Amino acid sequence: MNKQTMDDLERSPNPVDLYVGKRIRDRRKEVQVTQEKLAEHLGLTFQQVQKYEKGANRVSASKLYEIARALNASIEYFFRGFDDRDLTAPSVVEAADPLVHEFITTAEGQSLTSAFPKIRDQDVRGRVLELVKALADDK
Repeated sequence: MNKQTMDDLERSPNPVDLYVGKRIRDRRKEVQVTQEKLAEHLGLTFQQVQKYEKGANRVSASKLYEIARALNASIEYFFRGFDDRDLTAPSVVEAADPLVHEFITTAEGQSLTSAFPKIRDQDVRGRVLELVKALADDK
């Protein structure tokens, strides 16, 4: 891939940003608020609202919260209907080892993952790890 094509990809808006921006625009029009009025309420320029609506600029969580309040909508409204099946990145849970996922969803796993970091002595932590490994190999 040439540099120009890579630069274009890096600059193209994220599909989520595009969708949220469209939903902001839809809701703003639904409640009959101008970009100027919304911008004034949020302490922004109307150009910034335009950029949010086009997905050119990402909306921070706090700004989305303010927009939702200004437009009398829930945060969920801005994501409703978004189909993320086309996004290729797996979730952290999907990418994790199934045994690790199974372990951390048990009560014992949660207790161990909570307690282990509290062991301050590196030698003790190493010995605990060796003990767990030995027990795991013991059949």
